[in-house]
Amino acid sequence: MSHHPTTRGLLVALVAATSFGVSGALVKPLLEGDWSPAAAVTVRALVGGLVLVPFALRALRGRRRTLWTARWRILGMAVVGVVGTQVFYFAAVRRIPVGTAILIEYMAPLLLVAVAWVVTRRRPAAVVLIGAAVAAGGLVLVVSPSGGGRLDPIGLASAAVAMVCCAAYFVIAARPTEGLPPVALACAGLLLGVVVLAIVGLTGLVPYTASTAPVELFGATTAWWVPMLAVGVVATAISYAASITATTMLGSRLASFVGLLEVAAAALWAWILLGESLTLLQGLGGAAILAGIAFVRSDREGRPEDAVAEAASDIGPVPQAAPVPDVGTPDAAPPGASVER
Repeated sequence: MSHHPTTRGLLVALVAATSFGVSGALVKPLLEGDWSPAAAVTVRALVGGLVLVPFALRALRGRRRTLWTARWRILGMAVVGVVGTQVFYFAAVRRIPVGTAILIEYMAPLLLVAVAWVVTRRRPAAVVLIGAAVAAGGLVLVVSPSGGGRLDPIGLASAAVAMVCCAAYFVIAARPTEGLPPVALACAGLLLGVVVLAIVGLTGLVPYTASTAPVELFGATTAWWVPMLAVGVVATAISYAASITATTMLGSRLASFVGLLEVAAAALWAWILLGESLTLLQGLGGAAILAGIAFVRSDREGRPEDAVAEAASDIGPVPQAAPVPDVGTPDAAPPGASVER
């Protein structure tokens, strides 16, 4: 296999992580007002889905039947990739520190490596295990989880479910496309996710409030829809489409490790746009995540088959959208932990 497709996939994944990471800085003014996280996620998903509609229709020209063929994959993307990670993350941060919740959720790449190990009964290559350890250490440095706060069992369980959803997002995105363009999967998943989020909001399982009051954005007062439009276009439409595209090119394992850069990107955007402090340890953490990704990539180059894809094939046929992210993911997090998928 040529290394060029992997390089292109890494560049697309970097675009996804960077655009995902800016969401925290853009949504924070809304969350500091009268917006609940669930309401903000619903509107951003709606904006992102609508923005992608013309691109999805163009990509589907002459093969719209693939939407029905891939209905289970689309459903899984909506329930797991758009809704699951965020709802369970929000449930977690209501009970445990934000940094702890993020740390648990973003251990998803390690979960994928462990599942592949168990299912294939083949120990991952040493470079993968080293890369996983280095990347996990970098994540701890970037997030700097607080040692304070009561570690409520329900909160920890919710964060663990968010981690599973995040891992499942990458598995779903990496499954065979069967003719469904990535942009169409992102568009359909976002719009269906809006319906699911609305139902969740109506049930009262999560707080659901919104406001049309002006907000403070980067030192100026602006209409509420300005940051929402920006996060809908940049941190939702572009990021989901790029993330799914990159995952189909890289495979779920490598894409999930590259996704850790979203945490570092969020800290960087918070420093640039909000003036939040960026520490030396966080910088070292970002470098460690990059080093971990390099280790994992070197295994892919030496052995083209993606381990998680092998695991999935060994498990047997699964509905196209096997709901097992993005999160996604944090909204109002402390410096270095403002990530929202």
